[in-house]
Amino acid sequence: MPTFTRYDAVGAREDLSDVIYNISPQDTPIMSSIGKTKATAVYHEWQTDSLASANTSNALVEGADATSATLSPTSRIGNYTQIVGKTVQVSGTLEAVDKAGRKSEKAYQLAKASAELKRDIEAIITANQGQSAGNSSTARVMGSLLSYIKTNTNKGSGTTAGADPTTIGVSTRTDGTTRTFQESMLKDVVAKVFTSGGTPSVLMVSPALKQVVSGFTGLSQHRYNSTTAGEITILAGADLYQSDFGVLQIVPNRFMRTRDALVLDPEYAALAYLRPFQTVELAKTGDSEKTQILAELTLEVKNEAAHGGVFDLSAS
Repeated sequence: MPTFTRYDAVGAREDLSDVIYNISPQDTPIMSSIGKTKATAVYHEWQTDSLASANTSNALVEGADATSATLSPTSRIGNYTQIVGKTVQVSGTLEAVDKAGRKSEKAYQLAKASAELKRDIEAIITANQGQSAGNSSTARVMGSLLSYIKTNTNKGSGTTAGADPTTIGVSTRTDGTTRTFQESMLKDVVAKVFTSGGTPSVLMVSPALKQVVSGFTGLSQHRYNSTTAGEITILAGADLYQSDFGVLQIVPNRFMRTRDALVLDPEYAALAYLRPFQTVELAKTGDSEKTQILAELTLEVKNEAAHGGVFDLSAS
């Protein structure tokens, strides 16, 4: 008599894990490090100022009349708000059936959409994007961080020379011929930021450039010694860079272009929200629920001279 096996049987239950594995990166280093403020109009403005250059000829004759006042106005800078959003639509049946890994499909999809929006904003901040007022058929867009950094830069020359934005916040960067990231370039920009009055604390780079930075001469001299038997840790990376003008935290950013390395003071940047993240239930037109999640915000670069950048880089 033949043995009755699994291949003959009917009704065996499926084996589906009740966990959904998602390794897509959700960290947003710039959004997490800079401040948050409020916008009250679609064109958000702020003011910047600076002191006059130090004057070694500042000497007054005894008893002389006061000289004419030498005053200068503040500079008025602005950026347009950008609306970002995603829509989730789930059928009534899908919401009702028993599902593995989540109880509510709508809640699960909204959580995903929220994480995706934050990733989008991080990518927009680090993109090479200039601001635009938009119109009834074209979306408003904010100027990215790259469109503001102009004073303290180190850029490529060669066949195609890199160029800083012509108009801060409006123009994009002109990408130049790439070159290998060298420690001397970083030192040049850090010195420029310090001379401008800034105190940078973060070096933000792509994952590929993070590995290049870990090989800088000033960092490769450090060793890790073990005087006891057992495991030994080999340090091939670096999280901090001790510059001549302070310590920089080296932060990898998955959403940055490989060709850019940003020297930042997070205190001099913020996201200004006209409308914070919100969930809006849209009109029901059938057997489904449609929900929109959106935010309206812009980037406020409080004083671009507090930051700097090494541009036109390659990881090789």
